[in-house]
Amino acid sequence: MISGRELAALAALLLGVMAWSWHQPADRLTWWLEAAPVLLALPLLLATWGRFPLTRLAYWLILAHSVILLVGAHYTYAQVPLGFWLQEAMNFSRNHYDRIGHLAQGFIPALLAREILLRNRVLVPGGWLFFLICCFVLALAATYELLEWWTAVIAEQGAIAFLGTQGDPWDTQWDMFLALLGGIAAQLLLRRIHDRQLARVQTH
Repeated sequence: MISGRELAALAALLLGVMAWSWHQPADRLTWWLEAAPVLLALPLLLATWGRFPLTRLAYWLILAHSVILLVGAHYTYAQVPLGFWLQEAMNFSRNHYDRIGHLAQGFIPALLAREILLRNRVLVPGGWLFFLICCFVLALAATYELLEWWTAVIAEQGAIAFLGTQGDPWDTQWDMFLALLGGIAAQLLLRRIHDRQLARVQTH
C-alpha cells in the first residue's frame, strides 16, 4: 500500500511536469485538450486515496501515463522530440510518439479496470476478466476517437494538432489497435505483481 508521503511525492513530481508542460506550449488549445485527462484525474485520485487507495503499481503507472500526456500536450504529439528521434533511428515514415500514447491508453486503464473489478468482487481472475478488460480498453479507445472527431467538427482547423493524424488515413484504427495491444500486454506482463499488491491493499 502506498504511503501518504510517497503519494505526495508523486503528486509533486506530476505538478512539476505539468508546470513545465503549461509553460509556452506549441498550441494552447491543444494543451487543454491533451492535458484534460490529467487535470480531471489528479483531484479525483487525491480525494479517493483515503477510502479507496490504489496499489503502488497503479499510482506509478498513472504518473507515467500523465507524463506521456503532458509531454504530448506541450509539443503536440506530432512534434515531440522523442518521436523524431525514433523516426530517425528506426527509419519510420512519421513521428510515432502518438503511438506510444495510445499503447499507454490501453496499458494503464487496463490495470486500473482490473483493480477495480477485482477489489469490488465484480469478477474473479480468469478468462472472463481478461476478455472484459480488453472490451473496456477498446470501448475507451473508441470513445476517445469519437471525442477527437467531435472536437474536430466543433473547432475545425483549431483541432488539427489534437487529431495528430499526420496524413495517415488509418490513424484511428491504429490508435484503437494499439490501445488493445496495450491492454493485453498489461494483463499478461503485470498480472502476478498486481495480484501481490492487491493482496496487500486488501489486508489493510
